[in-house]
Amino acid sequence: MSHLKIENITKKFGNHAALKSINLEIEKGEFVCILGPSGCGKSTLLRVLAGLEDVETGYVYINNKDVTTTPPSKRNFGIVFQSYALFPNLTVAQNVAYGLSSKTYSKKEIKERVSEAIETVTLTEQANKYPQQLSGGQQQRVALARAIVLDPEFLLLDEPLSALDAKVRVKLRRDIRNLQKRLGITTIMVTHDQDEALSIADKIVVMNDAVIEQVGTPEEIYEMPKTNFVADFIGTINFISDSFAIRPEHVAIATEGEVIGKISDIEYRGAYYRLFVDSKHGPLTVDVKADVRKRVNVENGMEVFINIPAENVIALRAS
Repeated sequence: MSHLKIENITKKFGNHAALKSINLEIEKGEFVCILGPSGCGKSTLLRVLAGLEDVETGYVYINNKDVTTTPPSKRNFGIVFQSYALFPNLTVAQNVAYGLSSKTYSKKEIKERVSEAIETVTLTEQANKYPQQLSGGQQQRVALARAIVLDPEFLLLDEPLSALDAKVRVKLRRDIRNLQKRLGITTIMVTHDQDEALSIADKIVVMNDAVIEQVGTPEEIYEMPKTNFVADFIGTINFISDSFAIRPEHVAIATEGEVIGKISDIEYRGAYYRLFVDSKHGPLTVDVKADVRKRVNVENGMEVFINIPAENVIALRAS
């Protein structure tokens, strides 16, 4: 039995279809990333799960119970938005405690829960500070603490890291993943950042134009994309025909091979070099490890043989 199940969900805003016959199952304790470009419907799907949006057709089930028309307050979700939505006139502790005020907890229980939640997100020393005294990353931790203090069955995250700078974002996404593992809470996060999804998700749901293109593990999504859209959206890909593609790291520069190409540009990427090659298949992107490039002495403008291993070619279908 799935922990959360979405069945044939359709959502419209006027004449615009935001979700088209969405079906998805999520297991207990999974970390699921809903990934896709702006406007694809991923945030709308999260809001439907939370009960913040009504639907035209379809059903939402939690533990096999139909909750499609159940109000948000009865669904036991903790939600963190991109904007943090902290109260500027309340301290960290008061912000975290805010959601408990309507519950039947004693003052002692509230204090203990708040203290535990703040400690969980490593903000104990900032408990009496106000949001404006905190960094963006710390404010996001407060929002997380406010969500988990309610001991929710699900944690919903709507692009929680997109407003942060790159270095803080990378650290905080690891912290969120570690927190999720420790609490064992089923977590669903919306993101447009493919690296984010690949690095922390158990399961990725790739969306495009109001539909789900593919669902799978990060490895499945990257190594075995099913459609042109997924292949192109996740990482870098070479389309060598209408239905076949190959990743840059699987294309090999060699002393002999099937295709002769000419290097048109070279980019240094640290551990590897990215080569741009004009070939009979059209433009190809080839990733070559730094030590290989130095050993082979690959230079801009030179002609090279290219091997395209058949075992690494991906068969695709149209999106």
